[in-house]
Amino acid sequence: MAKPVLYYATLSPPSRAVLLTANLLGLDLELRPVNLLKGEHLTDDFIKMNPQHTIPTLIDEENVVYDSHAICGYLVDKYGEDDKLYPKDLVKRAQVNARLHFDSGHLFARLRFLYEPILYYGSTDCSMDKIAYIQKTYEIMEEMLKEHPYVCGEDSTIADLCCVATITSVDDVAPIDEFKFPKLLAWLKRLSELPNYQKTNQDGADELKKIFKEILANNRTKQK
Repeated sequence: MAKPVLYYATLSPPSRAVLLTANLLGLDLELRPVNLLKGEHLTDDFIKMNPQHTIPTLIDEENVVYDSHAICGYLVDKYGEDDKLYPKDLVKRAQVNARLHFDSGHLFARLRFLYEPILYYGSTDCSMDKIAYIQKTYEIMEEMLKEHPYVCGEDSTIADLCCVATITSVDDVAPIDEFKFPKLLAWLKRLSELPNYQKTNQDGADELKKIFKEILANNRTKQK
């Protein structure tokens, strides 16, 4: 059987969430990098494959799956030896889905609100308002983690993997106060101990933050 093909970018938090999931499943993917900054996701061939022209995009046999949250759930359901990462129990799965929507609707949406205009459109707006808007999500995360080590309870799930890929991509621009958010920082430390975490997530997150700062500085220079 051919390996599933993943179109991805290490700079992309959603791509790294899928890589974290595949790594925990022991699943070997055929990786096809896509350069977002060069617009490789906007080619006719890519749009034909994925009309939303987003990464990651998964090709598994004849099936095309896109949106990182959908891909992570699909991979666990199809290739997981058990359902710990994405429980089949109706109530537990609903809770995981709620956290996945929190990532897509709040965490990643606010990161994108800050990053996209600067990375793609020459903006210099890295205002305290935008940073504070991201940090408000830390308050919600702290509450989620108040009584449990992971966002859905005692065990890590794909919701943790998706959320950590996003937060680690913006936590220097929007710093996490150690006195306000000790549970959140402990959660980050816990997830950093996953197998191959540095290569699978942190290296890409650090590179994205570095590029963001470089492009922001360049944009500001151009506007002088």
